[in-house]
Amino acid sequence: MTGVVKRKGRKGIRPERVERRNLAAGIRVVAMIEAAKGMLVILVGLGVFALIHRDVQAVAEELVRHVHLNPASRFPRIFLDAAASASDSRLWALAVTAMVYALIRFVEAYGLWRQQAWAEWFGILAGGLYLPLEVYELTVSVSTVKVVILAANLLIVGWLAFARWQARG
Repeated sequence: MTGVVKRKGRKGIRPERVERRNLAAGIRVVAMIEAAKGMLVILVGLGVFALIHRDVQAVAEELVRHVHLNPASRFPRIFLDAAASASDSRLWALAVTAMVYALIRFVEAYGLWRQQAWAEWFGILAGGLYLPLEVYELTVSVSTVKVVILAANLLIVGWLAFARWQARG
């Protein structure tokens, strides 16, 4: 009798099962990344809420001075100009938008953690929407941060797509 003998891997676990566990572990890492993004955006949103009814221009100028930036250089100038045009209604809108975005990240993270197919599809779609913008930004100017963000996003979208592809077979 000639044929292929399937061997069991470590501790009697079949290699196909190990692969599924590795996929699940990778998806849980993506879930943690999404949850971390949600937490970061919540912190930013709370910071924006704290600026409502305050002199945003003065806070921005103090921040630029505190981190020893030249207020006449490009990025601090953009930041200061944006602060000068900030109104309470814009700050409210920005803070609420941040909270909604964070909620979306948390829902995605929960779905990924629970290994829900809809969350994987959502992650592929949401991450894929950013890819053209990230590539465009690299055509404008190349920086380490932009390359790392693009690579991380490609890795996440690729991993979720691979997991969906593996789930169908």
